[in-house]
Amino acid sequence: MRILITGSSRGIGRAIADRLARDGNALALCASRPSAELDAAVAAARSAGAQSIGLSGDLGAQGTAVRLIAEATEVLGGLDAVISNAGIAIAGRLTETDEEAWDRVFDVNVRGAWLLARAAYPHLATSGGSFTAIASMSGVEPYPGTGAYSASKAALIMMVRTLALEWAESGVRANCLSPGLFLSSMTEPIYADAAKKAAREALVPMHRIGDPARDFAGLVDFMISPDAGYITGQNVLADGGLIGSIHAQIAGRPQSGGE
Repeated sequence: MRILITGSSRGIGRAIADRLARDGNALALCASRPSAELDAAVAAARSAGAQSIGLSGDLGAQGTAVRLIAEATEVLGGLDAVISNAGIAIAGRLTETDEEAWDRVFDVNVRGAWLLARAAYPHLATSGGSFTAIASMSGVEPYPGTGAYSASKAALIMMVRTLALEWAESGVRANCLSPGLFLSSMTEPIYADAAKKAAREALVPMHRIGDPARDFAGLVDFMISPDAGYITGQNVLADGGLIGSIHAQIAGRPQSGGE
């Protein structure tokens, strides 16, 4: 398969790139800027036997999404899958978030993903491919103190569900995958604190923090594969059961009885 992955130089995106490279796919690995991390991701993919190129550009900037798709298709000869993983968060209470921070988060997390999907659609329609966006459990339940992040991820999920309906007749699938508490470049400082890590692990029914390579990359691999060919318009949570565990955390048990 010919696959473009944004945000692929580190964290969850890098784990996805490594997994798909081992499967022998041709990859366009994208990051917001040229870096040693992006070069390392490309080199690792090539070492695994995959054709790989590195592309860079800020998805929040005008014209970047269209350029990335054009450059990827020129080298790879088309696209079978696009994985929109790039995202940012700017912490703060909503009443303290300024317009610039709000717009920046939505520009990358929602507008950038939409423009990427729009530019990729003709190529995906030709190949019968798929678009997969990496959202977050914060788009399902609010995460206070993260500024526009939760709102942007909720908007991303709805945007992808809309794309799925609009694209269904052409055979192009669109889905979201939403990680829960995972070790990533964004959360690494939190998990460096042993007490905070233990507190978070205690909240998760599976009592561990998600590992991108072990717990997420394979899900992406499945979602873009023919095995998932009848799945579209979905948001799949990979959260160790966290979102659904609220009743399990309520002290006491309901008693049987009746009138």
